[in-house]
Amino acid sequence: MKKNSTTYSILDLALVSKGHTLKDTYANVLELAQHAETFGYTRYWLAEHHNSSNIASSATSILIGYVAQGTSTIRVGSGGVMLPNHSPLIIAEQFGTLGAIYPNRIDLGLGRAPGTDRETAEAIRSDFMQAAHSFPNELEKIQTYFSAENATSKVRATVAEGVDVPVYILGSSTDSAHLAAKKGLPYAFASHFATAHLWDALKIYRDEFQPSEALQKPYVIVGVNIIIAETDEEAHRLSTSLIRMIVGIFTGKRDYVQPPTAMTAELEQVLQNPQIHQMLKYSFIGSKATVKAQVKEFMEQTDADELIAVTNIYAIKDRIRSYKLFAEIMKELQ
Repeated sequence: MKKNSTTYSILDLALVSKGHTLKDTYANVLELAQHAETFGYTRYWLAEHHNSSNIASSATSILIGYVAQGTSTIRVGSGGVMLPNHSPLIIAEQFGTLGAIYPNRIDLGLGRAPGTDRETAEAIRSDFMQAAHSFPNELEKIQTYFSAENATSKVRATVAEGVDVPVYILGSSTDSAHLAAKKGLPYAFASHFATAHLWDALKIYRDEFQPSEALQKPYVIVGVNIIIAETDEEAHRLSTSLIRMIVGIFTGKRDYVQPPTAMTAELEQVLQNPQIHQMLKYSFIGSKATVKAQVKEFMEQTDADELIAVTNIYAIKDRIRSYKLFAEIMKELQ
C-alpha cells in the first residue's frame, strides 16, 4: 500500500430497530459514538433522511450537537446535509454555531440528493430541483458565509465567520467528483450503496484536483458496509437484518430494522438479485480474519485516505462489537 495509514470513521443513519422507540434509538447513537471515541475512530457522521420510519437522522444538525455534547474528542458531522433542502445561510448559521460550541470537532459534509422521495423533497422545498442544479453556487455561498472576509457584506452568517468547519463534498455519481476536484475539497464517495461509479469518480477527482486553501492534495473517503462477528456464520446471521432492509427499499415497503434470523435459502437467493448484488458489492461480512483480508484488498485497490463504515445491525451490542473489531482490523493494517 502506498499510504502509511488509513483513517477509519463511522457513518450512522440512526436506524430505528423494531421494538425500539426514538428515544432508545438516539441513546444508542450516543452510546455507539462514545465507544467509537475509545476505539480510535476519527469521525462520526450522521446522514440526512426524511419520511422514512426506520431512519431517525432527519434533524441532522440537532443530532450532531447531541453527539458532540456527549463525547469529547471524536469529530462529529454530517454525512451529509442535503444542501438543496436548505438555505445556505441557515446551514452556515447552524454549523457555525456547532463549530463555536465544539471547536475543531465539527465537519460539514454536503450532498445534492434529496435524501427522500420526490413528494417529500417538494414538501421540504418547492424549488428543490432548481436548488439541486445550483449546488455549486449554493456551496460557494456556504464558503462565503464561513469566511472572515464576509464581515463587510450586507448578508452575513455572523456566527459562522472565521469558524473552522471543514467542508466535504459527498457523492454517489461522477458529477460531485468534478466539483470536489475543482473546489479543492475532500471527497466522500457513497460506495456502501452506490457502487457502479466508484472507480470513475475516484479517477476524475484525483486527475482534476486543484489545490485550495482547504486542501493541498486529494483526500478520498470511501463508504463500506461492515458486519463483523466471532464467526462467519454469526456475521451472516446478523446481516439478514440488512438484507431485509434492502429488500424493503426495492419493494417500497420500508420497515423498522428487523431482528436477525438464520440465513435461509430464500435470503441467499435475494443476494443473487443483480441490483442487490451490485448495491452490496462493497459489503464486508464475516469473522475478523475474513473481513480483514477483504478490507486489506479494498484499501489497496482504492488507495483511500479514509474508510467510513456503515454497520446496519439490529442490536446495539452487536453493532458496537462489530465496530470494535473493525477498529482492531484498521489498526493492524497500518
